Amino acid sequence: MAQDAATAPPAPGSEDGGEQIAADLLKDDFGWVVGVILRRYLRASDEIVNDIPGGPRGYQVIASASQNLATNQGAMAAQLGIDRTVLTYLIDDLEAAGLVARQPDPADRRSRRVVATEAGLALWQDRREALATAEAEILSVLGGEQSAFKELLQRVAMHADRLDPVHNACQIVQELGEDTGPRRRRRT
Repeated sequence: MAQDAATAPPAPGSEDGGEQIAADLLKDDFGWVVGVILRRYLRASDEIVNDIPGGPRGYQVIASASQNLATNQGAMAAQLGIDRTVLTYLIDDLEAAGLVARQPDPADRRSRRVVATEAGLALWQDRREALATAEAEILSVLGGEQSAFKELLQRVAMHADRLDPVHNACQIVQELGEDTGPRRRRRT
């Protein structure tokens, strides 16, 4: 009788072979693959942006402000998928830290633009480089195929976003948090 993956001998170069067995069993599981990559990227990026007010969202606001990507706070909220009320408090915290400033929009004085301060711009440039280094470490196994892989991922992400667009990332985070609670059995 042939050995199945659960009883196969350890892989060469592996102490117990458990890691190789898990990889073999899950290699066709898209959710597992995406989850592992996301987990590693989130851990690496959290170490890079955790001291910024708002963490990753704060970094995104600073990145948008540094590149003048949004014409006003409303446009920034839509662009980043952050509830306008949450964004207001986040900008308050970033402004108190001296990383962004609100300025009247020259096209509409009732509207405010969020711009990066010199300190915010310097922080964005520093953290952008650190995030690129973390990304390169994760993708290093691909060698020269990194660009092609990223292009394919971008296509998949754009398609997935068209299928299920994000209008409020805060709500999605809340829903995901609810999904991680105790699993309930469905009655059939």
